[in-house]
Amino acid sequence: MACTSIRPLRGWPLALFQPPEQHGEQPTLATLQEENRRLRKVCQALMARVESGGSPSGAPYAAFERSVLLAEQVRERTDALHRALDELGRVNARLLAANAQAEAANLSKTRFLAAVSHDLLQPLNAARLFASALESHTLPDASQALVGHIGRSLKDVEGLLGTLVDISRLDAGVLHADKAPFAVSTLLDALAEEYRQVAAVRGLSFHYVASRAWVDSDLALLARVVRNFLSNAVRYTEQGHLLLGCRRRTNGLEIMVGDTGTGIPEAQRQAIFLEFRRASQPQGDHSRGLGLGLAIVDRISAMLEHPIALTSRPGRGSLFSVLVPYAGAAGAASASGVDAGWWHEDPLQGCVVWVVDDDPAILAGMQALLGGWGCRVRAAATVSALEAASDGERPAVLLVDYHLGEHRENGIDLAARLRRRYPGLATVVITANHEAAVKRASREAGLYYLLKPLKPLKPLRLKMLLGTLLENHPPG
Repeated sequence: MACTSIRPLRGWPLALFQPPEQHGEQPTLATLQEENRRLRKVCQALMARVESGGSPSGAPYAAFERSVLLAEQVRERTDALHRALDELGRVNARLLAANAQAEAANLSKTRFLAAVSHDLLQPLNAARLFASALESHTLPDASQALVGHIGRSLKDVEGLLGTLVDISRLDAGVLHADKAPFAVSTLLDALAEEYRQVAAVRGLSFHYVASRAWVDSDLALLARVVRNFLSNAVRYTEQGHLLLGCRRRTNGLEIMVGDTGTGIPEAQRQAIFLEFRRASQPQGDHSRGLGLGLAIVDRISAMLEHPIALTSRPGRGSLFSVLVPYAGAAGAASASGVDAGWWHEDPLQGCVVWVVDDDPAILAGMQALLGGWGCRVRAAATVSALEAASDGERPAVLLVDYHLGEHRENGIDLAARLRRRYPGLATVVITANHEAAVKRASREAGLYYLLKPLKPLKPLRLKMLLGTLLENHPPG
């Protein structure tokens, strides 16, 4: 480091910067080396003095080197971070695309199931109708056993197919609730009649506590919940009793299903509401299922905002319940309901029933079923064919499918046209379409709604409904 100033630094003796005195002698090598050593020491001291005085944190050059090194490290890490962010962006884009494809595939699957469910359930419904009609005939024991096997096999197919369709619709969010006020007896009376017979076959006693309360819910979806409770109670109870009843609460009507079955351990009470989970099957019970029943119940209750509850004691039994809000006074007063009570005289004998469906197998099955109840059945795919076959008879009841084929009016519109021509015509829409819009349109049109396929005990519900309709609206 060069220094051009000739002024000595403060605090340093002036003699240090003065050349040695000349005495007329040439300096020796040792003298020069000593002088060089002394000057080097002075230079080092000056450099240390300058560096220590120029930067409070240390040497300026060392600080500069550190700054350059840190700047280089920051630049390298910034570049690495940019590369990582770019890669993350590409990965996120691929994930979003994959997620969109998965959602599209799931929605496509759901739409496919919804679209084909009608076509799949039509032949199944026809088979169930024929099986139900056969059961009402007097048959040899061997033939009766075969009819029973057919019915159970069809029940398994219908249960598996219906479960898959329901869970896919719930997961995709395409199944919506259609809430309306109705008398809870409309639902529970029919279910009690069905499961009283089922319980009797299993050697179980069935106790039903009726209620006159009105509730606000989706009748079909709530029926699915209570029906699942009842089916599980029958399946897991080997001996004892079943209970179906209601209890009034301050915030709603609690519909309860109890049994004296095996009970559910505490550790399983959350798991049984998950998909593909089933409680331990009783010995000798070979009913098929996917373990989706209570998972569907859980989703339906969440959609309806109806809390469900479970209490159980292993070895003593279980009690499932769902809390349903009461219908408002105005809603209950204005709602048109059907009293589901039984009749003393059979009003179906000799009554004229029109059936409209685009499936010939369904028409033949309905003729066999209704004819066995004593009805005079006219079944056809079009109204003109019905009127041609009726010989001027006025229909008392109309049973109509919702889907009547492409480029044709739906069953609700056809029913409205016939009801204008035949005032007071009692009408039931029987369809495999589960959409809330169809249920709502049927209710708003003053029609009753029943889902396909007609299970072995659903014809009983249909018979009860027809009898009550004819009692309330006798043919003119």
